[in-house]
Amino acid sequence: MLKFKKTSSAPIVGKEPTVPEGLWIKCDACGELLYKEDVKQNHYVCYKCGKYFRISTRKRLRLVADKGTYEKWEEGLESKDPLNYPDYQEKTAALKERLRIDEAVTCGRCTIYGEPAVVCVCDGRFLMGSMGYVVGEKITRSVERATEEKLPVVIFTCSGGARMQEGIVSLMQMAKTSAALKRHSEAGLLYISVLTDPTTGGVTASFAMLGDIILAEPGALVGFAGPRVIEQTIRQKLPEGFQRAEFLKEHGLIDGIVEREDLKETLAKLIAMHNQVEPKEALIPNRRKHPAEAKGKKREEKVSAWERVQRARAQERPSALDYIQEIFTGFVELHGDRHFADDGAIVGGLGYLDGCPVTIIGQQKGKTTKENITRNFGMPAPEGYRKALRLMKQAEKFHRPIICFVDTPGAFCGMEAEERGQGEAIAKNLFEMSDLAVPVLSIVIGEGGSGGALALAVGNEVWMMENATYTILSPEGFASIMWKDASKAPKAAEWMRVTAADLKELGIIEKVIPEPQPADTQNLGKIAEVMLEEVRRFLHQYLPMDGQQLAAQRYGRFRKM
Repeated sequence: MLKFKKTSSAPIVGKEPTVPEGLWIKCDACGELLYKEDVKQNHYVCYKCGKYFRISTRKRLRLVADKGTYEKWEEGLESKDPLNYPDYQEKTAALKERLRIDEAVTCGRCTIYGEPAVVCVCDGRFLMGSMGYVVGEKITRSVERATEEKLPVVIFTCSGGARMQEGIVSLMQMAKTSAALKRHSEAGLLYISVLTDPTTGGVTASFAMLGDIILAEPGALVGFAGPRVIEQTIRQKLPEGFQRAEFLKEHGLIDGIVEREDLKETLAKLIAMHNQVEPKEALIPNRRKHPAEAKGKKREEKVSAWERVQRARAQERPSALDYIQEIFTGFVELHGDRHFADDGAIVGGLGYLDGCPVTIIGQQKGKTTKENITRNFGMPAPEGYRKALRLMKQAEKFHRPIICFVDTPGAFCGMEAEERGQGEAIAKNLFEMSDLAVPVLSIVIGEGGSGGALALAVGNEVWMMENATYTILSPEGFASIMWKDASKAPKAAEWMRVTAADLKELGIIEKVIPEPQPADTQNLGKIAEVMLEEVRRFLHQYLPMDGQQLAAQRYGRFRKM
């Protein structure tokens, strides 16, 4: 499993320390005197306070690229100096000689634990890593070459933004690099952006924030406008941690925070997960029957609809994350809708099923009161549905099947949800899911509450656990509307036909997954074994179909209802 940083507290970040000659270095964040070699062994992180030192291009490449594999591209480009800015050419020439780098970015090809990639590294020592013509041109040419050679791109950002000495020409590099990345994306190729301290201005507003996956180092400063500019504009003191990596993750703008020591492994695993692979033979189902079916007997249990409702709501029921951890391997959670927040009520990411990469999305409830508050009791807000859709569209780009776990009493009903467009977010999911060009399987594992559940259930097939429910609204709500008496919820549950057996008979779902009782984490292995076998059958049937066939089948499924 990839190790994304989970703590919300940012390391102490201060100014770039002055490195004295000799064996020692002073951390200006905590004031401690540090042994240089120990700092190097600690991946250039203060081993006293956790402050991340800004590192040079060479050090960055040593940490990420396999030894001896980095091949530099596009060296020797000359700036056009459009403004004839005084001493500009002399200053850049002096920096090249002193820093022994070609410009504020170094681009080339290497392997990362054997995975080939184009890697570009921005260096803040060269005019604050600002983006002028040469920086924009080097990145654009490298992305174009990566597109031709069908390679993923990894860019380590570190910049103060546009290069003032080149005026409007610098501004145009934002559009140029973005356009090159668009073509790279249209070719179905992976781009990972790694935000380091600092990433601001025109770089933030272009290639830095366009990654299929956006990672950040702990405590990195990331923002369009710098903190001083904002404070001077609004004449207010900014809160602690504002514009830091942890702030971005909380506000849904990045996928994860990765410790420097884990970064190389994380990049290699993400690249490997996006390689085009043929479905493994292991995906072929064993075609075993459930024990009850093997004996020729139908499993029978006299349970009322209301009892099924109670079972579906039971706190000890396996959650989406329980099933994800039990069935899939190598799961890495991705965060955020890239606009507003990371909604804890919906989890999603990448994993493997028998070596086949899949996108997994689930509505997640908590096991404790604290977890339920974090997860909003499994009731997604608009940003949760937008996060889910972002991951679905990403799956479509990379031809990955999508598995959705549905478990919600309903979409969050609150003033803030309405302000942020709850109805539009759900409608957009229904609209976009209808013609996704990859297989989509939705499994109702607990409560399937109204449109909040349907927003993850526009699948080629929809299944239900034996004791799950799928409803137009809660039985209590139905009883209140129809009979003005919420206490008649048990009667309403019978009338509404909320059980898996009812919905299978109505043709709303394709399959019922049996559950040994009690359905809890103790029995998770038994339940997941049956589910895994059925998922294999689903993928074996649907993976050979092309995008047009998949969308047509999905449309036809709902058209019959």
